[in-house]
Amino acid sequence: MPEVAQIYLGNIYQNQTLAERITKARTNQQLLEVNLNQSDHAKGRISCTSTSGVAIGIIKSRSLKIRTGDVYQTEPNNLLLIRLISAEVLILSLPPANNDTASQLVQLGHLLGNQHYPIQIHNQKIYVQLNTNQTHLAATENSIIKMIKELGIKGLIISKEQIDQPLEKSNSLHLHKHSH
Repeated sequence: MPEVAQIYLGNIYQNQTLAERITKARTNQQLLEVNLNQSDHAKGRISCTSTSGVAIGIIKSRSLKIRTGDVYQTEPNNLLLIRLISAEVLILSLPPANNDTASQLVQLGHLLGNQHYPIQIHNQKIYVQLNTNQTHLAATENSIIKMIKELGIKGLIISKEQIDQPLEKSNSLHLHKHSH
């Protein structure tokens, strides 16, 4: 029978008292930790296994998006610390728009929209999260890069980074990045 966690206590990166409770729970062996995929962050029910092998069932509101550092309390009064596994994003650094590139940029938007990849735009850069499993990531990444390059956008720079939180549909961007 899995331990059920549905009482959200907060995030250790925003609540120092909660961070101290995590340290104490770890010492007292009352801490469970899980590593979740970024695709799990919006689910209402998540079935997973802790790093120590305990079956966990997380029940939450779909409006509450899980983030690294979130803490839940389980029914047997253990604390559950959540970590989202980092994901790679493509970064398309855009050249200044002119009449020659405007059409190509519209084609780029159409291409990315057809793929249904989450994107965010910040400081002349488009961050593209490739939603695929690790097995198919390289092929998907190579395919999308090839399609982007075929558009022939002069001055477009394509790079990659790891992010700790999933991209949200928002114009603001606050990512914790790990460069490669």
